[in-house]
Amino acid sequence: MPRPTAPVSRTQIAIAIAAVLVLVVTGFAWRSIDSLRSNLATVGGLGLGGVKDGAVDILLVGTDSRTDAHGNPLSQSELDALHAGNEVASNTDTIVLVRVPTDGSSATAISIPRDAYVDVPGIGMSKINAAYGATKETERQKLVEDGESDTKADKEATRAGREALIKSVAKLTGITVDHYAEVGLLGFVLLTDAVGGVDVCLNAPVDEPLSGAKFPAGEQTLTGANALSFVRQRHNLPRGDLDRIVRQQVFMASLVRQVLSAKTLTSPGKLNQLSSAVQRSVVLDSDWDIIEFATQLQDLAGGKVQFETIPVVDINGMTDYGESIVQVDPKAVRKYVAGLVGAEPAEDDSETTTSTTPTEMPDIDTSTVAVDVANDSNISGLASSVGTALENKGFGLGDVGNNTGESVTRSTVFANDSDSKGAQAVSVTLGGLPIETDSSLKSGEVRVVLAGDYKGPSGSSTASASGGVGSAGTSPTPVEPGPPIDAGTKGPHCVN
Repeated sequence: MPRPTAPVSRTQIAIAIAAVLVLVVTGFAWRSIDSLRSNLATVGGLGLGGVKDGAVDILLVGTDSRTDAHGNPLSQSELDALHAGNEVASNTDTIVLVRVPTDGSSATAISIPRDAYVDVPGIGMSKINAAYGATKETERQKLVEDGESDTKADKEATRAGREALIKSVAKLTGITVDHYAEVGLLGFVLLTDAVGGVDVCLNAPVDEPLSGAKFPAGEQTLTGANALSFVRQRHNLPRGDLDRIVRQQVFMASLVRQVLSAKTLTSPGKLNQLSSAVQRSVVLDSDWDIIEFATQLQDLAGGKVQFETIPVVDINGMTDYGESIVQVDPKAVRKYVAGLVGAEPAEDDSETTTSTTPTEMPDIDTSTVAVDVANDSNISGLASSVGTALENKGFGLGDVGNNTGESVTRSTVFANDSDSKGAQAVSVTLGGLPIETDSSLKSGEVRVVLAGDYKGPSGSSTASASGGVGSAGTSPTPVEPGPPIDAGTKGPHCVN
């Protein structure tokens, strides 16, 4: 899907976490504000879970919407202050999964890089930040073509986009999402200014014009516009978007600490300003009574609010068609998340599929078999390389490129019938890949989907085991999760 201009695309911020944590840690103080509950924007039909595992799992999303939570367009002065322009966009460049045990003893916020390359329902492998927007636009066009009004089409398409993102996050992390919260650009400025600014600390001075970030080294207090630049910057940082995520996390930790302070909780004026900010900028799922939930967490301390980031295989990944991505391993992510929340790693349904693996080449003329080859890994050129290998063995080739269907965890041959001689021939030729049935394929059709585990023959040296990073010969740049950031420290944590 089209990208917005650089200044707009960098304004995606982690305010969703702040908005909900503001509600969580101060909700009990807001019980007397009758208008809060009735004026919150809500949405239903998102296919959410039901808190069945002893914890509440909340998906928090920051969007670049040019409207408020109720769909009202932002004023020109507000757009100018945000440097947002007038483009219509539905990017979700901040994605955070928060887990809160039902006893309200702690909160763990897990950030997911916006460029993480994952399986998106209905789309296939894609950057996770496209799940919402791409699904929404596809569904909107379909509904309009079917005769629905623009208003109804937009509403239903937005719901479909949110649901696609929820499913994508659940599949990646192994965690069922129980509740959903979404915040637009305006919310960041409103909440930051409502608490009188937020303290941050930089290891070195910065001057980066794309984001507008120009700050000295050391501790300083930032308000709306400057705070937006602080969490917006991604260029000229050693680890790019991962350093940006760390900035977001320390900012949110500082904001939580600010809200937990007595000077905020005992100030009716600040609480009313926070209430107004949340009402204008936050969308919640309709089944979530946020005030009741917040009351359960009224004793939550800042030191029990921690921020984490999922492990990354390669921060400099690249697809076959040259798109820059962040490569992640879903199995490693599920294991890491399970360790954080004290659960067993969820098993991907695709790992339990019954399959067959032939050992002998069947009696068949390979020229009669046409094969589609799809790359579901981050290994640059793998599909074309394997396609060449099949051509060298006399097979015909159909579509060759990146996978646009359901993701796989192992390289697999698909056919309408597992006894298909064509599928068996392809399997044996490629080193004994498992064969699985796919009822959507016609009789005689064969499709190969290649995962990162592929070790079979290739027809050229163009496929690189480097994870599809940059030019040939470049090694992957894995990033292990850093130490958790919490909101209990006395001062701001210094960052790049």
